[in-house]
Amino acid sequence: MSGGEPTSKKSKMSSSLAQLKELTTVVADSGDFEVMEKYKPTDATTNPSLILLAAKMPQYKHLIEKAVEYGKSAGKNEKEQLEEAMDKLLVLFGTEILKIVPGRVSTEVDAKLSFDKNGSVKKAIKLISMYKEHGIEKERILIKLASTWEGIQAAKELEEKHGIHCNLTLLFSFCQAVACAEAGVTLISPFVGRILDWYVANTDKKSYKPEEDPGVVSVTRIYNYYKKFNYKTVVMGASFRNIGEVKALAGCDLLTISPKLLEELDSSNEPVPIKLSSEKAKSSSEKKIELSEEQFRWMLNEDQMATDKLSDGIRKFSEDARKLEKLITELLD
Repeated sequence: MSGGEPTSKKSKMSSSLAQLKELTTVVADSGDFEVMEKYKPTDATTNPSLILLAAKMPQYKHLIEKAVEYGKSAGKNEKEQLEEAMDKLLVLFGTEILKIVPGRVSTEVDAKLSFDKNGSVKKAIKLISMYKEHGIEKERILIKLASTWEGIQAAKELEEKHGIHCNLTLLFSFCQAVACAEAGVTLISPFVGRILDWYVANTDKKSYKPEEDPGVVSVTRIYNYYKKFNYKTVVMGASFRNIGEVKALAGCDLLTISPKLLEELDSSNEPVPIKLSSEKAKSSSEKKIELSEEQFRWMLNEDQMATDKLSDGIRKFSEDARKLEKLITELLD
C-alpha cells in the first residue's frame, strides 16, 4: 500500500469465500454468467432448473433465438427440431460459461434418460461433438448423469471407451458413491441440502449443528472412503442450504455453491478452518466394499431417504426440462 497508510483490520482479513478457495475448488451452481463474473469460480455446473431460470432472463434471449434457429435447420420434423434446439441451448450456455471460468462446465443429460444406459451414452457423445463444433475440447466438459445404476454404467462406458468425463448427480447414499468409484467416474455431486430437507420433513429433529447435519455427515463419510482407498473419483458437495454446511465441508475436493451463499461467504470474514483432508481420511474406520447390481439396488431400496430424493430429483429435473421444451416449442412455431 502506497503512502504508508495503515490497512484496516477488515481489509487485512480474507473473506470466508477467499479462505474457502484456498482449501477447496469453488464451483458456481448457476446458469447466470454475471454471477460467475462476480465470484470467479473455477468451474460451473448447470442443470435444467438453472438453465430454465437463466432462459427467462432478457440478457440471454439471443442464446434462445440461436438455439431455435439451429433446431429449425437441423431437425426434419417438430420432434427432431425440438431435440436439436434443446441440445444446442445446453451447449451454447456451456460455451459462454467456459469463456468466464478457467476450468470445466457440467452439462446434464436429459433426466428422462436416467434409466436408459445406451440413450445416455448416445446423448453424451452427441453433446461432446456439439461442443467440439464450438472449439471446446472434451477435457473441459463434465457430462452430468443421474446416479441410477444405468446412469453409473453409462458413465463407466463413457469414461473407459470414449475418454468422456462424467459428473454423477442426484447422489444421496453411500452405495451410489461406492458404485461410482468402482465405475471410475471423474466426479460425484452428493446433495447435502436435499438430504437435510428429508430428515427435517420426516423426523422429529428440525435443526442440526453443521457437523451433525445428515448431509454433511454423508459427504464426509464418502470423502473419507474415497481418500482412504485411493479412488480417482473426486467429491463435489452440492445443494447447500446454509453456509454452515459449506464451511463444515471445507477441504472437500470441490463444492458447488449457489449465488446467494456465495454472496454470504464473500461478505463474511469468519474463519474457515479445514475440516476434510486426505490425511484424516486415512485413519477413518471405513472398510472397503464392492457392489454387484443386485447389492446396489437392494442397499438403495433399503435407504428410504435416498430412494425418495433420487426419484424426486429425477422428476423435478424432468419437469423443468419439459418447461424449457415448452418455451422452445413456442418459438419454433
